[in-house]
Amino acid sequence: MSEHHGHLQGNDDAVQAHLKRLRRIEGQVRGIQRMVEQEAYCIDVLTQVSAATKALQALALSLLDDHMAHCLVDAARQGGAEQEQKIKEASEAIARLVRS
Repeated sequence: MSEHHGHLQGNDDAVQAHLKRLRRIEGQVRGIQRMVEQEAYCIDVLTQVSAATKALQALALSLLDDHMAHCLVDAARQGGAEQEQKIKEASEAIARLVRS
C-alpha cells in the first residue's frame, strides 16, 4: 500500500461510486460461495466467477482512469522526479492488470 494519499480524498461522489461497485462485487462473490456450498452446476459457478472477474476489472479500469486523470496530470504539471515516479507506478499497475 502506498503512503501517498489518494486523489479521491474529498471526492465523495467518486468514493461512493467505487464503494457501490465494491458492494455489488461482494454480493456476487457471496453468491458464488453459496453456489459452491449448494454444489451448483460447475458451469453456472464458472459463469458467475467470470461476471465477478469482469466487475473487478471494470473497477480497476475506473480507478486507473481516475488515477491518470488526476494524479498523473498533477505530477506532469510538477515534472521531475514526481512525474517519473507516478508514470512508473501507473505503468506497473497497467502491467499487473494486463497479466491478470
